[in-house]
Parts: sequence; structure tokens; C-alpha cells
Amino acid sequence: MTSIVLHSIGRIASAEGTRWMIPLHGIGGRGDLPVPLWLASYSAAAAVAVSFFALAAFWARPRFEYAGGRPLEVLTRWVDARVVRWALKVLGLVALALLLATAWFGSASPASNPAPTWLYVWIWVGIIPVSILFGPVWRLANPLRTLAALVPRRTRRRLPDRIAYWPAVAGLAAFLWLELVCPNGSEPLVVALFVTAYAVVNVATGIVYGPRWFAIGDSFEVYAEVLARLSPIGRGPDGRLVLRNPLAGLATMPQEPGLVGLLCLLLGSTAFDGLSRWSVWTSATGQLGSAQHIVVSTLGLIVVVAIVTGLFVGAARATGAARVRPGAVGNAGLPGAFVHSLVPIAIGYAVAHYFSFAVFQGQDGVLLATDPFGRGWDLLGIGPAEINYGLLGTGVIAGVQIGAIVLGHVLGVVSAHDRATGLFRRRQLRRAQYPMLAAMVAFTAGGIALVSAS
Repeated sequence: MTSIVLHSIGRIASAEGTRWMIPLHGIGGRGDLPVPLWLASYSAAAAVAVSFFALAAFWARPRFEYAGGRPLEVLTRWVDARVVRWALKVLGLVALALLLATAWFGSASPASNPAPTWLYVWIWVGIIPVSILFGPVWRLANPLRTLAALVPRRTRRRLPDRIAYWPAVAGLAAFLWLELVCPNGSEPLVVALFVTAYAVVNVATGIVYGPRWFAIGDSFEVYAEVLARLSPIGRGPDGRLVLRNPLAGLATMPQEPGLVGLLCLLLGSTAFDGLSRWSVWTSATGQLGSAQHIVVSTLGLIVVVAIVTGLFVGAARATGAARVRPGAVGNAGLPGAFVHSLVPIAIGYAVAHYFSFAVFQGQDGVLLATDPFGRGWDLLGIGPAEINYGLLGTGVIAGVQIGAIVLGHVLGVVSAHDRATGLFRRRQLRRAQYPMLAAMVAFTAGGIALVSAS
């Protein structure tokens, strides 16, 4: 067992007894699906294909080019109030301080220390619903941005023009490696070292380059901002908060090569996470030593990410066989033009993989918070409470997994088609999208197979 927070069922002894952990993707495997795996995969892929042909028949012009919406005057005044801004900053600083304090000075056992659960569940998974529901709120509460702003500096260095979002991609790759490959990724000391190093690097760089750094270099902020593009709450052209069509907000995402790398990394890492649960993989790697496991898993992660990247980039570029309208494609080419369509797919994969994990393991974050330093405290007054594993049935989990993947891909098809209507002439529109449709169908069927792997 490589991690109590992120991988298969295991038991870890603690001073209080034994704590049972759950698998990342839900309870059980293929047997939990309400329908046979092959039928679920074929049906989901068919739903994506039918959506595409329906769009091709009835959707001939871009509809998401205008990112405005209904102004939310009261909410804008409340969110932009100085007291609210400072409250969010203080909340972010307190959360970071608690995470570091428990990681460094709490119990050495992952089963008794809340820091791993807070990082991998409350923060990493929690970013998804918070960003989708409330928009780019992470930027306002980001403690690293706040710490960097506290250091006065008269001049800032200019970021290189071609740096794009690649620093955020590098930081995200390091975090995902810790999450999915490192055998000790859930150890409190490892969490403490990673969070401390990540904070020091980003705060120091933010001091040198200014606030702009966090918009392109802080992996968690960049990830949250990407997710927030799909939020119904966003900023209008005048800076006021508006209630908008989420897909219209998604269409405003920058077309940068770094974002293509970021989204492909997210999809590929989730795919590898599912692959690593297959019995074929576990049988082949189960007898490896720690160093061998790290090497094999690292190579596996790289290969899967490369395959996902190749499928998407190849499909996007293949659409160029049709003639693109002059000036319609940005610096990132056709992959950049369609990268926003990967956001709902990435969210669908994340929900499918983390839903049951968040519901069950998230409870443990509360249970452990009552005694964060293993001193026998009961700060929250919850006593010897336990995780309620009966909260969700396996049928509900499987239904959410399949539904999230299908909905994410359908929204991805809609977003890609809307962008294509602005790139290609109508007589070329359907033919130009066939490569992207093939990639979407492959992602859909593969995603369902992976989350239900056994």
C-alpha cells in the first residue's frame, strides 16, 4: 500500500486502534456498475457522438463569444469590500499555518494526522466545487500571494515573454508525482516538506516578479482559475460580477501552450491513477521494491500523459485539414483553440475519481481535526465518532462516476463545436471536427473503463 489517502484499501495502526481507508475511486470495482462495463462504455460513447451530430445539424454559429451576463451589483459590492477581502486573506493564512503546524508537529502517523487529508482532500479536491460554485475565489484567499505582498519592493523583474503557464505545469507535475507515485506521499513529514518547499519557492518568486507570478506560476491558483472559467459567476468587461452562461465563461480561457500542457497533464494523471488500480498493473508491480516501484510508476505516469497529450494535440491539429478562417487561431495553434473543451472533461474525470474519496475521507479530516496534534484533545466535542461508510451506496457512486464522465464530455463536445463554428466555414464544419470527435469518444470510453477498473 503506497498511501493511506490516495490508494487501495489498507489498514494503518495508530495509537487509538485501527483505521480503515477506502479506495480512491469508490468502493469496489467493475462489479459496482449498475450495468455491464461494455454497455456503459458504448452507451456513453454513443451519447457523445449523438450530441456531436445534433450540434452539427442545428448549431452553425458561435454562441459563446460574448462573456457578459446579468450584473450582480450587491454581490460585487460585498465581495469587493475591504473587510471581505482581508477576511479571505486571513482565512487563507490561518489555513496554511494550521496545515504546516499539524504536518510538522502533529503525529507521525498518517492515520492520526489530519494534514494529509487536508491537503489531498480538502484543498486539492475541494478546489473543484469551490471554484465552480463561487468563481475565482482562490485568488483572493491565496496565502502565498498574501505573504509575497507583505514584502515591500520598489521594482519587480519582468517575467519572460514566453514563460506562459509552464511554471504552473511544472509545479503541478511535482504535486501529482507526490500524490500518485511517491510511496510515502501521505506521510505527514513528506507533506510538510512539500508544502514548505512549494510555499517558499512561490513566495520568493512572487516577491521578485510581483503578483503576476501567481497567475501563471502557482499551480493551485492556476488550476483554480481554470476551473472557475466554468463557474456561473464571473467578472464582466467592466470588472463587476455577473451571472453568466458557464460555457461562455469557459470560451474566454486564454489560448496558451502552457494551458494545453496543464489540462493534458490533469487528464493523463487521472488516467494513470485509474490504470494503476487494474489487477494487471498491481500484479506486475506488486513485488517491486520501493525504488523500482518509483521508477516504473514514474515512467507509467509519463507514458500515459504523453498518450493523452498525443491524442488531443493530434486530433486538434488534424482539424487543420479543413481551411481555418484567417486570423481565427491564436499563438497556441489549433490545440490552444480547443483546449477550453478539456476543462469540463477534466472536471468530469475528477468528480468520477474523487467523489466517494471526498465524501468518506473528507469526514476523516473533521474527525482528526478535533485532535490535530495527537495530544488526546477533543476540540470539536465529537468524541469517538467514526467515518460513516454507509452514507453512499455503491450504485450511487457508480452512477455519479458514469454521469460525471458523460456530462463532462458532452459539455466538452458543445464547447469544441462552438469554437469550431468560428474557425471553419459551414460546409467544412462537420468534416473538420471528426478527429476531435474520435478523441472525445476514446476519452469517454477509456475514462469509464478506468474508473471501474479492477
